[in-house]
Amino acid sequence: MEAKCGFPVTFRQTEVMKEALKDLNLNIVEMTDENATLDGGDVLFTGREFFVGLSKRTNQRGAEILADAFKDYAVSTVPVLEGLHLKSFCSMGGPGLIIIGSSEPAQKALKIMQQMSDHRYDKLTVPDDIAANCIYMNLPNKGHVLLHCTAEEFPESVKVFEKLKDHMLIPVSNLEKVKVDGALTCCSVLINKKANI
Repeated sequence: MEAKCGFPVTFRQTEVMKEALKDLNLNIVEMTDENATLDGGDVLFTGREFFVGLSKRTNQRGAEILADAFKDYAVSTVPVLEGLHLKSFCSMGGPGLIIIGSSEPAQKALKIMQQMSDHRYDKLTVPDDIAANCIYMNLPNKGHVLLHCTAEEFPESVKVFEKLKDHMLIPVSNLEKVKVDGALTCCSVLINKKANI
């Protein structure tokens, strides 16, 4: 889905991503409503449903257009009271596992997600909200892989990640990205498509 983000600097990213997705022959749904905004950092897909953070960068109309594009999945909105967007304090850590920050706004958002959902999720709470922004992949011959912050950045949160014994844990520094409000998921687009090699 091609969406208009509510932050002007990222508008060019939309065009670049559109071309990359076209090159991969992926279906693109364009969001043409000028009043709708939807930032990828506000979209959490659990594999079963979508949670959309309503933030400075995403509005209700953007969430409605996402719901129209993905009619087979429930779409629930979650107010983002603090932080840049929803993934500033949560992400998926595997099938049915939500990684969540420990702050009061993060825990309130989790409670709303639990109330809105028909599904039950396990949770892994980390002491640092931004450390909850991880990238989960299920890779052939590797299994569960989690890219997460480094011990240099968030030592207490890394101790919590080490409880995930069935995951290959790969620490990735976010020191530079955080200077411009970036996080690990800001620099990734995961595409479930087999390579033609």
